[in-house]
Amino acid sequence: MIYAYIRVSTKQQKIDRQYEEIKTLNIEDKYIYIDKESGKDFNRTNYQRLIKKIKKDDLLIIKSIDRLGRNYHMILEEWTRITKTIGADIKVLDMPLLDTRIEGKNLVGKFISDIVLQVLSFVAENERNNIRERQMEGIRIAKEKGVKFGRPRAVTPPNTDEILTQYINHQLTNIEAAKIIGVSRGTFFRLVNDKKCMKI
Repeated sequence: MIYAYIRVSTKQQKIDRQYEEIKTLNIEDKYIYIDKESGKDFNRTNYQRLIKKIKKDDLLIIKSIDRLGRNYHMILEEWTRITKTIGADIKVLDMPLLDTRIEGKNLVGKFISDIVLQVLSFVAENERNNIRERQMEGIRIAKEKGVKFGRPRAVTPPNTDEILTQYINHQLTNIEAAKIIGVSRGTFFRLVNDKKCMKI
């Protein structure tokens, strides 16, 4: 049996490009499973239905490897589960080398695919680490130049300290005090906490 899996990250995204390419392979709609969910894990409704259906010697077709998920460690585990534990094949349309059926059933196809997937995983992991390091370096340099991170402090009127004191002394409610200062209740309570800390 031949199955196909299509995934987009949100309900607003279109599946047209993936769907049209898969339909050229003459796969019936009832064998095409579609998810409009994030690829952060494999707990997706239709993906789980697909995995329950797929059997040994079946074929799963996907447009690209990131349609399975965005975490390459998890993709490797899932790839192993499908090709080794279940015994089905996988064909990735965007990368012909990722086709476990290559060279029939003499294991060459599975071997080549596994190597390619490992290389992709290594490259992706390195790139993630490089991005993280560049971000941290950028933050460090920005801090050295005096750039402030986090939410900017609320602009408050000159009598803010007096209003906070009245609230702390139970002369005003938090709603009244926040309204006079002109800030949200969340910001108001942060101002109160800052004032109390200054007293300590």
